[in-house]
Amino acid sequence: MKQVSSATIFYVIAIVIVVGLIGFSVTKKAAPSPYDTFAQCLTDKGVKMYGAWWCPHCTNQKELFGTAFSKVSYTECSAPNSQSMNQTCKDAGITGFPTWEFSDSSRLSGEQTFQTLSEKSGCELPTI
Repeated sequence: MKQVSSATIFYVIAIVIVVGLIGFSVTKKAAPSPYDTFAQCLTDKGVKMYGAWWCPHCTNQKELFGTAFSKVSYTECSAPNSQSMNQTCKDAGITGFPTWEFSDSSRLSGEQTFQTLSEKSGCELPTI
């Protein structure tokens, strides 16, 4: 009978643990953001954000929302590895980033606070 070395047992256990951790992280659901409802309300009310991947103000705006930003209606205005504006944003008349557009066609340029977005859209701010 062949004897199994302790190193082999160690590696098998390590592999099982790593596979288990990967499986857990893939199936674990992220906790909902306290801003999910607010972000969804903005989208439901026709609010859109135009931005560019290279824009630091757009990054700040996205980070303000955290994971809830996935619920915001967002249009990317630059192709990857390019700082030129795409035709969609040119046609929309976007001249700077970020640009927030509201259902009444009014716009706000630059980073906006939740308070400003709430007042302009009518979406209620979450109580945190």
